[in-house]
Amino acid sequence: MKRISLEELLLSKSGLSYDKQYDYIRSLLDSGRIRPVKASGTNGKKPALYREYWMQEKKKDYSAVEEELKYQITPLLSVDYYLSHPDIYEQDRHWVLLLNDYLKTRLGQLEYAESLNERSFEIWCREKFLSKEQGKRILKHCGIREEFLNMYGTTEPLAYYSHTRNVPQNLLILENKDTFYSMRRHLLEGNEGILGVKTGTLIYGAGKGILRSFRDFDLCVEPYMKEQANRIYYFGDLDYEGIGIYENLAGMFRNRWEILPFCPAYAAMLDKGGRVSELPDTKEHQNRNISQTFFSYFTPGQVQRMREILEAGKYIPQEILNITDF
Repeated sequence: MKRISLEELLLSKSGLSYDKQYDYIRSLLDSGRIRPVKASGTNGKKPALYREYWMQEKKKDYSAVEEELKYQITPLLSVDYYLSHPDIYEQDRHWVLLLNDYLKTRLGQLEYAESLNERSFEIWCREKFLSKEQGKRILKHCGIREEFLNMYGTTEPLAYYSHTRNVPQNLLILENKDTFYSMRRHLLEGNEGILGVKTGTLIYGAGKGILRSFRDFDLCVEPYMKEQANRIYYFGDLDYEGIGIYENLAGMFRNRWEILPFCPAYAAMLDKGGRVSELPDTKEHQNRNISQTFFSYFTPGQVQRMREILEAGKYIPQEILNITDF
């Protein structure tokens, strides 16, 4: 129903006498197409007519839409939502038909995993349709799970330096860029190890970025790095965030590798930190929810010293160590 004035109703009848106009309005009332808005008052004429009416809007015919949904859409797509919302289907129709055509003619492409943007372009000729446009909404309305399209997300590729490709070897993940560059330089100068531990590969973790990048570890690295015989170590800032990154990473891969804290580096940090005049204050808003996993690899004395530093609101950055310490 929409509200309409008497003048609007009579626009097409403006040339008729008032009696004829009255008869026209009465015919609309008798047929149920309009109802008077009594609060609007009458026009002051005899016989009187109300000044405003509720008008029954003509229902749109969606029979062609329903026909298309029932008989031209592949059974792989659910049409229930659109049959209940044909007006929305009219808005989405172009994108639904592109998906429909893809599933009818190129279903075999789904045997091969593709990146989200690649699959998006393949179906809709828009690489960001799934990631930034209405693609996910279209899939939801069609009852299609993203997993069905056999896609994978992409992260920033791992930056790493391989000093050797021998297996087994030790891989060392580093939270910060400066430490990565310094340790790489140390190895490039002909040294075999870091702080007494023979090291084959250095991986730049980029802080919390390692949690995303490591999910694609198998896709990002060379085959020798994936060998189960290798050992993986982690070294980051001695603060709540750095410990949290390690514990999250270790938890994610506990069924595949035991990722270990690089204890010699943390011990060197504690030793050198004890000789500086003042440690920096912990950065604000750090998540302090850490478990005992990290501390379980250290001696009671080291754990006590670490807790004292953290509880005093201080931390030790990786950068306390430099090439002269390795």
